[in-house]
Amino acid sequence: MSGLTGRGRKSETGRKAREEAELSALDARARSTGEAGDAAGARDQYAALVPLCGRAFGPEHPLTLTACAGLARWTGAAGDASGARDQYAALLPVRERILGAEHPDTLTTRASLAYYTGKAGDAAAARDQYAALLPVDERVLGPEHPDTLVTRGQVARWAGEAGDAAGARDQFAVLLPVDERVLGPVHRHTLAARYNLARWTGAAGDPAAARDQLVALVPLCERALDPEHTETVNSRKNLAFCAGEAGDAAGARDQYAALLPVDERILGPEHPETLRTRHNLAHWTGKAGDTAAAHDQLAQLVPVLERILGPEHPETRAARSQLADWTKRSARGHLFRLRSHRVD
Repeated sequence: MSGLTGRGRKSETGRKAREEAELSALDARARSTGEAGDAAGARDQYAALVPLCGRAFGPEHPLTLTACAGLARWTGAAGDASGARDQYAALLPVRERILGAEHPDTLTTRASLAYYTGKAGDAAAARDQYAALLPVDERVLGPEHPDTLVTRGQVARWAGEAGDAAGARDQFAVLLPVDERVLGPVHRHTLAARYNLARWTGAAGDPAAARDQLVALVPLCERALDPEHTETVNSRKNLAFCAGEAGDAAGARDQYAALLPVDERILGPEHPETLRTRHNLAHWTGKAGDTAAAHDQLAQLVPVLERILGPEHPETRAARSQLADWTKRSARGHLFRLRSHRVD
């Protein structure tokens, strides 16, 4: 009997090992799907994998928790910030209990929860969660560990998103030289810090300084990343906006005109970001004095916004309001020209 029991134990151990290997392979496949650019596909694969891991090994087995983290990660990457927030909120206390409050995986979960809390619309809560995480990162990882520096940047970012543009500007001004020294001047986190310094400098009321910072940043992004990398294009868009806000409406118009075909080619002609670029092009076209062209651009854009975003979306309503404004201005300009050329 004891021999049979031993053989039974070996058979069970072997079965569990094979099952764990199979589920680990499914985890790797799902992760590869997401990293290849298919976030929704990865999310769906993890949604199927989580219950398989739970039935095979229990809800608190490391493989199950890894699958839960993968589901949350790719749910957020697929665009569902609220869903990712809720999944990370459910995962965090389990990791705290099993791994401990200062385990790297626990700290990563806290950071992800804070991030998606902000992306889901609660900037103040995201700021507070990152602010609570920062001293833990400094103690566990060190004050200049790359992850600690990322947390500092997120505290500053969400402070700005919560309404404190000057505070965000000041925090990024302190963080940037640390990033440059520790990570290097063209590390992507350093470039992000420079971008955010310019962004919040402009939001705090100094668009000319923000414009100058972005003029220096754009060539660095083009060299370190790619001329059409998302962060490079976003830097160019903010440069265009700040140029306009600093008084150069024609310059802003021309920069948005150059950016529009980039968005159309990379994102597609009806992507929300492409539509936003079209809206900005129309806005600065009008500000530069060509009210008729601004009117025509908005007249073409508004029906697309209504179809893609919905008639009551804030951007649709703003474009519709601007169209009405430019329609009135164009009519007044036309009437003025008629009167100017009338022969008595």
